[in-house]
Order: sequence, then C-alpha cells, then structure tokens
Amino acid sequence: MTIVDRLWHSCRLATLSPGRPRLGPIENGLIASRDGRIHYAGAAAEAPALEAKERIDCGGRWVTPGLIDCHTHLVYGGDRAHEFEQRLAGASYEEIARAGGGIVSTVNATRRASEDDLIASAVPRLDALISEGVTTIEIKSGYGLELETERRQLRAARRLGETRPIAVRTTFLGAHAIPPEMKGDSSGYIDKVCNAMLPAIAAEGLADAVDAFCENIAFSLEETARVFSAARGLGLPVKLHADQLSNLQGAALAARFGALSADHLEYADEASVAAMATAGTVAVLLPGAFYFIREKQTPPVALMRRHHVPIALATDSNPGSSPLTSLLLTMNMGATLFRLTVEECIAAVTREAARALGMFADTGSLEAGKWCDLAIWNIERPAELVYRMGFNPLHARVWHGSPHVRSVSRA
Repeated sequence: MTIVDRLWHSCRLATLSPGRPRLGPIENGLIASRDGRIHYAGAAAEAPALEAKERIDCGGRWVTPGLIDCHTHLVYGGDRAHEFEQRLAGASYEEIARAGGGIVSTVNATRRASEDDLIASAVPRLDALISEGVTTIEIKSGYGLELETERRQLRAARRLGETRPIAVRTTFLGAHAIPPEMKGDSSGYIDKVCNAMLPAIAAEGLADAVDAFCENIAFSLEETARVFSAARGLGLPVKLHADQLSNLQGAALAARFGALSADHLEYADEASVAAMATAGTVAVLLPGAFYFIREKQTPPVALMRRHHVPIALATDSNPGSSPLTSLLLTMNMGATLFRLTVEECIAAVTREAARALGMFADTGSLEAGKWCDLAIWNIERPAELVYRMGFNPLHARVWHGSPHVRSVSRA
C-alpha cells in the first residue's frame, strides 16, 4: 500500500502519452500525486494499492495535462491600440514598424516602466491564462533592447512565477529589433547583444533560453547565427522567430543550431521543414498573430505532417501583433485558420508545447514522474475545447499536485 497526497478518481483521461493512440484516452481513470508529481495515471482497474490523504471525485469529467503557453511576450509597458487603428485604416505591420512604430514604440514604454509597473500590468494577462487551465508559460524579454530594461523584464517574469501558481520559463530576446539609438547599425547592436548583454543575463541566471527575430525588418541570418553561437557558448538553448513575413531560411538556421523551436513559419519551405524534423525542432504556430495582422500565407502544415515535425500552438501574447490571452481561442484559431485537427490542437498546447520548451521530461502529459499539472473540464468530449469560442469550461486547475483555480462554471 502506497500513501499518496491526493487521488482524483471517476475521471476520463486524455493522457497525451506518446505511447498511446490519439489523445491517449482512458475512460475510467485515476490520477494519484505524491510530492507534487504524478505517482500513477491510468485505468482505475489497473491502479496499484493506494491510500490517499485526500480523495477528489471528478464526477466523470475529462482531465488533460495542464495547458502550456510556449510563446508569449507577456511583460511589457503600454499598449499599441493606436497602431491597431492605423492597420484598420490600411497601414501594414511593416509600414508601421519602418515608421518608428511597432516593437520600438513598446520599447519606449517599457523603458519608462519600473519592475513593479511591469508586473502590475502583466498580472491580469497572466490571470486570464491561468483561469483557462494554463500551468506553464514562457515569457520573453525583447522590449528593452538595452541591458537594464532587458534585465528588468526578465526579473519581472521570474517574479510572476513567485506570485502565481504557475511555472514560468524565461527567454532572452535581446535580438528583437534594432534600438532607436542604434538605428542603421544592426551589426553594432548584435555585437552588444553577444558581447555584453547575453553574458550578463546568463551570469545572473535570468534566462532559460535565447530567441531572436530573423526577418527583413529585424536581423539577418548571419546576425542571428552570431547570437545563437554566443548563446550556445554560454550553454543556453535557442529558439527563433522564423519565416513569418518572408522566407529567409530562418527555420533551417534554427534547425542547424538544434533549436528547441522555430516559431511562426508562414513562409517556411520544405527543405527547412525537413531540417527541423532531423533536428527535432518543434514548429510553434501562432494563429493569433496571423489573424491580427491579416496574413494570407498559412504555415505549411501539410509539410510538417509529412515530415513528422511536432506542432505546438501558443498565444504569442504581445501588444502589437497578438494581444491575445486565451489559449482556448488559440486552439480554435489553429483549427479554423490552419486546419489542424482536434487531436493536433490539444497536443499542441500540452505535449508538443512542453517539447518546445525542452520540458517534456517534466510536464505535457499524464505520466508517472511528471509534475501533477492538471486541467479538469466540464465537457462531454475533448473536441469542445477546440470547438467553443469565448467560453471557458474549466472546472478545476491543479498545479504541482495542489488545486488552485476553480471557475464559476459547474456541470
């Protein structure tokens, strides 16, 4: 007889285990947690002898792994609603960026904000995601473009993980745009990123990974490769904003450096997708940005399926191109805009999102040894998580074995 902390019974499981077909469903399931991790997840009839300090009756509800938002820019100053108006009037994302708007306008607001200001503005966005069952989130810097503000963003992101029951992974995105004071000198700025900013960030342990924006309005392949070489020299994994607005072969570059993920990918070609498959690089699709800036070119999902590239989805929550704070709506967008299946969408915000963060050993599926991060849903079938728009069927959320959030919704 094994003593466990909590036991959830009378539930239907979507385990997302790679060894099981589709979502890995188990009709009469049981989950037991001990010391914050899953001790057992599977069929009740096959469970070992367990004695629980607390037993929770799920009433036949579906349980999935806690959701994971693997690409966000959640911490920033100000907003860009005025740019939204400009786009409605006909201006393109690139035109606004080249005129001094876009990322640079958020940089100015973020530089003026204190660490406490950044946390205060980010908390409502984070709470919205938590309320939908998100238990792990990635948060990037990239709105400072100088060391002190980049540090401040990353510290704020870390503190969010201390003030809310959620795992936060931080990513240094110093190579997001050229700062206004160095306009026209992208190479000089990359020198600063590689030789001053990155070493300081790494020495302070503020980042779990390093990202860059490889695009005509941002940084070239050669400049991005310099950032990645510096990151690898410091022992930090990399990921990349790649091939969103044009095909610069960014996804292929990401694969060459063994990146955790390449994100956006609207213009990625077959050679790049094949390279990602060989490297084990996850494709992170961001339908919120695709929708918000009215893109026409969809990511090559058929190629990703053909080459067996794992597909993740994320909100890309940011002030300029995806002010989205709903991973449930992101799944619906992934299905309607990119034609992903229900199974692909749910896997994309659990199992594959965990892979995109290099965290699949600890989260993303209901398997013994992983963190007991659960989302318990008032639904009749998993398809409802993808099908509904603007409706949150979360019944309960569990983080590291402890219930934290319950919605007002009840079955």
